Amino acid sequence: MLLKDMIKLSLFVLLIFITSGCVNKHGISAKVYSDCNEYYDLQGYYHKDCGDDDIITYKTMLNAIKKKDTKPKSNVW
Repeated sequence: MLLKDMIKLSLFVLLIFITSGCVNKHGISAKVYSDCNEYYDLQGYYHKDCGDDDIITYKTMLNAIKKKDTKPKSNVW
């Protein structure tokens, strides 16, 4: 029994180490650090565009979860 638990724990830890390098603060990416485009516009405001190279962002995941709530298409009567 102890050997099974130890194998499960080691596989879980290995899975965590493999997938943790791909999760950044913008979403899930193939890179650990996402490339950001930083610039100032003509009025002097600072802009930082990040997350363009992500596989999936947290915003798209949230929108997919919200779209699952389907409303009835017609009246029940």
